[in-house]
Amino acid sequence: MWHRIKIVALGVVICTMVACGFEPLYVEKTGGDDLWYYNNEYKTDIVREMAQIKVEGATDRIGQMVKNELMDIFNPHGTPKCAKYFLKLSPSKKSVVQQALRDDITATREKVKYSLNYKLWSKEKGQLVSGGSWVYLSYDLLDNPYSTTMDKKKVEKDGAKILANDISLRIGAYFHSVITKRGNPDEF
Repeated sequence: MWHRIKIVALGVVICTMVACGFEPLYVEKTGGDDLWYYNNEYKTDIVREMAQIKVEGATDRIGQMVKNELMDIFNPHGTPKCAKYFLKLSPSKKSVVQQALRDDITATREKVKYSLNYKLWSKEKGQLVSGGSWVYLSYDLLDNPYSTTMDKKKVEKDGAKILANDISLRIGAYFHSVITKRGNPDEF
């Protein structure tokens, strides 16, 4: 009985995803109006364009961590020798709010907000995309200072990864819009 319900639920999910207009971000549809998205062909112009990005800037720790993550995302085979696009990261901003106060008015938890602005530009066209990205994270303030320090470092690492993923998705959406000629590239 449960097996049949699971199969029916999976079928409903698949039909819903097919009908919702979902499409991958980093590859372009090839072929006709088939239900199968790729027809076993992959057009990777978007990925090739993104591999032409050189990431610059980032003088602070979080910015440097975001830069390293973005370099891994955009340039898995190394930084391009003759970059076509340049991504400039501004110094990140960090704000901390103490939460969960004890009876003696000391905090047991801190919430951290990291924010970072970026600009993508090319020599031919000038500025293409600009925006800001931010993330909220939190960690416990423990009795052991080493544990608290390790929690802070993990939050920094996780925050940098989230910021980098957000920036790469926005830039990927821009290139998807430009290459597939669908959507408005000025919205990113």
